[in-house]
Amino acid sequence: MTSGRFRGWPPDAFAFYEGLEADNSRTYWQANKPVYDESVKEPFLALSDAIAREFGELRVFRPNRDTRFAKDKSPYKTNAAAVSESEGGSRYYVSLSSDGLFVGTGYYALASDQLDRWRQSVADNKTGPGIAKIVADAHKKKYETGAHDSLKTAPRGYDKEHPRVELLRQKGLYMGKQYPLAKWMHGPGALEKIVIVWRDAKPMNRWLDKHVGPSTLPPDESRW
Repeated sequence: MTSGRFRGWPPDAFAFYEGLEADNSRTYWQANKPVYDESVKEPFLALSDAIAREFGELRVFRPNRDTRFAKDKSPYKTNAAAVSESEGGSRYYVSLSSDGLFVGTGYYALASDQLDRWRQSVADNKTGPGIAKIVADAHKKKYETGAHDSLKTAPRGYDKEHPRVELLRQKGLYMGKQYPLAKWMHGPGALEKIVIVWRDAKPMNRWLDKHVGPSTLPPDESRW
């Protein structure tokens, strides 16, 4: 399979996942696999070519769910997603589902070595105010921020009354936007929408790359 110029995802890409939500079976998947290949995966590969120079090549996640330890044994993910990683460690993520697109970037979840550096840098009065302002600015621009997981209170060893305790509670930091299904997703204008999010997040990623950086532990696909 070869990629070409990115022109967005056709309507049947989103319809494919609407159908998969209703019938998450191998029978449905096999019958509609050409739609996945041509309308879902192929555009992701074209998007990767379009953004590789600035953001790195995207890796498309496999469509099969890991059901070994899950109560839900449905075999397929109801979204398609891809991620790239910068040399500094920040990740760039885009996900497609029947609802539309999610575009995000940052350090969605932190490995233990990263988590130590994150907390130290957030707590520090020289480096911490910078990321607090970046997050506040992101909210003003209507971006969501968060992490894969967070604590209910301050981590052990940190003051519960710390001025940045909300960030200290988080086990990561991402910035992103959920876009409901819209016509622009079916055309080349989707590229601009995606990269605007990633470019707006550059101050955050510079801070994260400088003060947290990539993990030296083995990679985990669940982290983006």
